[in-house]
Amino acid sequence: MTFMKSDILRAVPILIIAATVLLPGCFEDGGEEYPDITRYDKIPADSVKVTPETDVHPPILHSDEFEEPVPMPGLVNTRGGEDSPFILPDGNTFYFFFTPDVSVPAEKQVIDDVTGIYGSRRGNGTWTEPKRVWLQDPGKLALDGAHTIVGDTMWFASAREGYTGLHWFTADRVDGEWENWQYAGDRLIELEVGELHFVGDDLYFHSGREGGKGQYDIWTMKRIGDDWSTPVNIEEVNTAENEGWPYLTPDGREMWFTRTYMGTPSIWRSFNINGVWQEPVLILEMFAGEPSLDEDGNLYFVHHFFENDIMIEADIYVCYRK
Repeated sequence: MTFMKSDILRAVPILIIAATVLLPGCFEDGGEEYPDITRYDKIPADSVKVTPETDVHPPILHSDEFEEPVPMPGLVNTRGGEDSPFILPDGNTFYFFFTPDVSVPAEKQVIDDVTGIYGSRRGNGTWTEPKRVWLQDPGKLALDGAHTIVGDTMWFASAREGYTGLHWFTADRVDGEWENWQYAGDRLIELEVGELHFVGDDLYFHSGREGGKGQYDIWTMKRIGDDWSTPVNIEEVNTAENEGWPYLTPDGREMWFTRTYMGTPSIWRSFNINGVWQEPVLILEMFAGEPSLDEDGNLYFVHHFFENDIMIEADIYVCYRK
């Protein structure tokens, strides 16, 4: 079934609008000051878990480098919406965005006490029960997401008390916890920076800013102290369709990103050869987006479940490298 572009922007970003908000936090429960509540407490009782056997639009693999996609093992996925996967290179720490009901608008997600960033660690081959990453002071409202981690710094977008609209923030990892969150400045808002990824001082991001080829395009710019260079459109990977949610390998030689293809989000890859990005190749299609890879090349992504043109939930899937 083919969907309109407006549906695609809901398919990937309904959770990402909410996933555009986060603050520094850790895997701890946050103590008695934070709500003592779990993800499961807010998942609608009448929701039904979609499985690969009942999925009417399963992801389709177009690469012989990987095994067939499967739901991420362990305790990450629920009957709610898991989205925006980000795995650290060693493959043992995983962050994602969660909301209990994907039909609920962002202005209600912010007050449900459970929507936000979660983290899970792998021990003895099993992913542990995810814990909320609290990125705001107790008692303060915030909707956090769009997270990316560079060394001991987390970048995230947040809609929170004291600010109008969405803004970018950073947080520092101190003794395993996220602290010292602070506003990243007006410049990223002025440049219309969407979801982003770093390779050294080079920032890759998607944006609907003027000068692009379509709705969302992928751009790059360099961090220069506290300032940024002029954004450059990466013309080799952009089309009149939506391109966004970039992930780059640490060596900067591979760009993985989401593109609208045949009406739904899909995952593509481009290689950088001698400083030139090559023609992207389709890796996964059918409601598959937001790629993230570990150092072994295993591919994690979000898969949205649709029925009758309506998104009913989302899970994190993985394609293991052969």
